[in-house]
Amino acid sequence: MELERYIPQDLLGRFEFYNYNHAIEIITQAFPDEWTELVDCLRKLKITTDDLREAGGNETRIPKKFDDVLYPYGWREIRISGDLHIKFYPRQAEQRGRFSDVPFDERVIQQYIDGHNIDFLKGRVAFDLEWNSKDQTFDRDLLAMRTYYDCDIISAGIIITRSKELNDVFKTVQDEDGKPIMRKYGSSTTWMGKLLYRLNSRRNGGCPILAVGIKKGCISDWTGGGEHGEHSADE
Repeated sequence: MELERYIPQDLLGRFEFYNYNHAIEIITQAFPDEWTELVDCLRKLKITTDDLREAGGNETRIPKKFDDVLYPYGWREIRISGDLHIKFYPRQAEQRGRFSDVPFDERVIQQYIDGHNIDFLKGRVAFDLEWNSKDQTFDRDLLAMRTYYDCDIISAGIIITRSKELNDVFKTVQDEDGKPIMRKYGSSTTWMGKLLYRLNSRRNGGCPILAVGIKKGCISDWTGGGEHGEHSADE
């Protein structure tokens, strides 16, 4: 499947895309309005080197850039909970394979589904951002999307995170102490490599997932070398 058929060319230069269980086909064809809004959000994403220096992971200015575009469109953070109501129907006397319409017993498992939240939801499309959290956060995200899918709440999900190539930027941008900010973006944080091996092992279950990686082209004031010429991207 050629992603170029579905994703605008200008986005292919700034993001990387990985398609699981036909997510891109489902989103673009069945939910064109939601896809148009997400494309607008991606096109407007401009991250500065000051944004990269900011401490706080998913509480920094970067997630707010997504809020500012998607919330006016009606996307909302959603958390679901639910009880499991079980009914036991007896077999009708002398009629194997036929059962009563009235249960003889019922049980309720409280909070059978609880605490599953997703950053943005609109219609039947879910969208999560993981900028710089612990990589185990991907397990929570995939379980949430899988649960929403199994409950027939969503048809597909999107997860956006950092691409590996941003390491070149982190090696050259310096913090207030004059040291590369790479030390705050460790290998055990949320980046595409940590997401893909979870998707390849199908931790999303049957839920279609589009994985999106933020590339260097989204850093608006990075020129490709050290900020003052001291560092190269390969150091």
